[in-house]
Amino acid sequence: MKSISQVAKLTGISIRTLQYYDEIDLLKPSELTSSGYRLYDENALQALQQILFFKELGFSLKEIKEILENPDFDRIAAFKKQKELFLLKRNRINRLIQLLERLEKGEHCTSFKEFDLSDYISALEDFKTNQAETVTKHWGSIENFDMFIQKIRDDEDQVAKLAIQQFGSVENYTEQMKYNLEHFSEIMETRLPEEAKEIAKQSDILYGKLTADLSINVSTPEIQSIVHSIDVLIRDNGGGVSLAKPYIYVLIDAYSNDYIRSITDKKYKKGASDYIAKAFRYYAEHHPSDSN
Repeated sequence: MKSISQVAKLTGISIRTLQYYDEIDLLKPSELTSSGYRLYDENALQALQQILFFKELGFSLKEIKEILENPDFDRIAAFKKQKELFLLKRNRINRLIQLLERLEKGEHCTSFKEFDLSDYISALEDFKTNQAETVTKHWGSIENFDMFIQKIRDDEDQVAKLAIQQFGSVENYTEQMKYNLEHFSEIMETRLPEEAKEIAKQSDILYGKLTADLSINVSTPEIQSIVHSIDVLIRDNGGGVSLAKPYIYVLIDAYSNDYIRSITDKKYKKGASDYIAKAFRYYAEHHPSDSN
């Protein structure tokens, strides 16, 4: 048995922190002395080690408590998973150090591949596993969601750049996305701002008009006028995000993606996604100043 002061000295954790862990039922002492002093046995120290591993990986105390209290918690499996996550973290830090060394030498480098999204992608996989019904409801099928995850992997460099621009860091972006996934149904059903709902409504109307008759040539003034309205809607509500290439080409790439194509064709009609991409491409080529 070790006293609370001995555990504090051994681990570098303050006595107050250990007392707090006791108060929130995260780490209870193994027993109390007759004078009320906390004592910790080997099992308690092993539990504390688990807590510290999870903390180092960025888990909140609430999340750690839920993990440790899970009746299916497997200590050895947890060690393996923690090792995997630490290796990912180490590799990511090594890439960042290498990038900083290049920048320190004065090299011009605007690479974003070092800011990987493995933590976010892992959260998406967990979301798919734990909320399959929600995934099917909003994405149409598990297969569609798999394509969405693959799209994130394929465009990781670009997504990381946008994450840093909008959230300051990949870590902040990941935390926000995790929160959104945890409260996904609530956000989708009740928390979408009225302004955003109105923008989405306008967008649906415009895309509905654009894909109403896929036999119309995309070069006609009628179609190009609709594309222009979509362009204006996006520009007015895009938040001033700067991309590596004109955003219209980002949209063209998006509507050429298998995941977006399947969702769009299901929402409107077969061939709608290719038609939208074609209409955007014509617009970009004939209105270069508007599409930059």
